[in-house]
Amino acid sequence: MGKITNNIRTLRFMNGEMSQGELGEKVGVTRQTIAAIETGKYSPSLEVAFKIAGVFNVTLLEVFGWEISN
Repeated sequence: MGKITNNIRTLRFMNGEMSQGELGEKVGVTRQTIAAIETGKYSPSLEVAFKIAGVFNVTLLEVFGWEISN
């Protein structure tokens, strides 16, 4: 098994300390959805994942990763 990891919080901080709400507005989801994605409680759709990467002008792999657990 494994889980999706992400660097959204770091990317938000590095981009003018963007709030979860601001990011949500830019990608078309709620602040609560961004919070759930950040904490790993929710996996975004591929479309939302690409939109998040686009907001920060980075690749998907710079935002999301796959952590393998034993």
